[in-house]
Amino acid sequence: MQAAILWEGGRPITVAEVDEPPLGPHEARVQVEASGVCHSDLTTSRLPTPAPAIMGHEGAGTVVEVGRDVTLVRVGDRVIASYVPSCGGCFYCVRGESTQCVRTGALMATRRGTVNGEGVLAKGGLGTWAERMTVSELQLVAVETSLPTDQLALVGCGVTTGAGAALWSAKVQPGATVTVYGCGGVGMFTIQGARIAGAARIFVVDPLESKRAAAAAVGATDLIDPADGDPVEQIRALTEGRGTDYAFEVVGSPTTILQAYNTARPRGMAVIVGMAAPDATVTLPAGSMFHAERRLVGSFCGSAVATRDMPTLVRLAEAGKLDIGAAVSRHIKLGETANALAALEAGEVFRSIIVPN
Repeated sequence: MQAAILWEGGRPITVAEVDEPPLGPHEARVQVEASGVCHSDLTTSRLPTPAPAIMGHEGAGTVVEVGRDVTLVRVGDRVIASYVPSCGGCFYCVRGESTQCVRTGALMATRRGTVNGEGVLAKGGLGTWAERMTVSELQLVAVETSLPTDQLALVGCGVTTGAGAALWSAKVQPGATVTVYGCGGVGMFTIQGARIAGAARIFVVDPLESKRAAAAAVGATDLIDPADGDPVEQIRALTEGRGTDYAFEVVGSPTTILQAYNTARPRGMAVIVGMAAPDATVTLPAGSMFHAERRLVGSFCGSAVATRDMPTLVRLAEAGKLDIGAAVSRHIKLGETANALAALEAGEVFRSIIVPN
């Protein structure tokens, strides 16, 4: 099969022929029909991560083969790929905290085929930038839906990470005020998650006018251009000096993490959604954490339980309450991933969707 391979961090991603692995007893083979190009793919491509690896962790397709002991999916099922599996039995999974499942690391380290006899890994244990993928059944969520596959693919990461941050990590309350720093693909869904939760006012901060306009189309009420001055002060001026109940950082930058923290009102919550570089650090004012009682929390994959929450997001999209199509910027082939990553970095797109065939 054809797949987009990262040979070494910082080197170009190229398409190569991969020999698929034998199917394990708890594995399924999936025909990949659509895969998103996520900002974390850009980050990963530049890091000294284990390689070679099939890229891509956000995708959807159809099950074409299952191992002898598979019970969670069947041949013919439409499935969403989940890069955060839930084993269902570990300390975290039984508490509904499956983003911390203890089996995630082992699944992500599994070899997913060979190239010229050399074993290859797969991003997120998946490797969705390929014609097919062979994965643990724990990483597949079967859904019955008429949603287009290019939208279904985004539920695997962008939709769940963004909307989940508001719905499940922060549990935004009706009538709340919210700020979202960064209006890329994930930020667009954070805005929508806050809107679905009933937020009364949603501020967005982004340097690109096109991103702010798109944010307004999906529910943002106040558009903040950082070129007009310190966004923290702009938002405080519009909220009687308080800041907002919730502030989401969806960039992965120490600068915007600090801004989000300072934007949250006293007793408010700052939620870190963006993926920062592994060596990035943030220095926070300890006094304000104590006196203002601000809370700073992380949000990995929207704190979602994939098998429970991804179908919920699909139903919200089917009901017209969640606009996934707004983030689909264009469709590309496997060999165009380098251009897609460049376009993502330049802010030209929300999501490019790889359609392998």
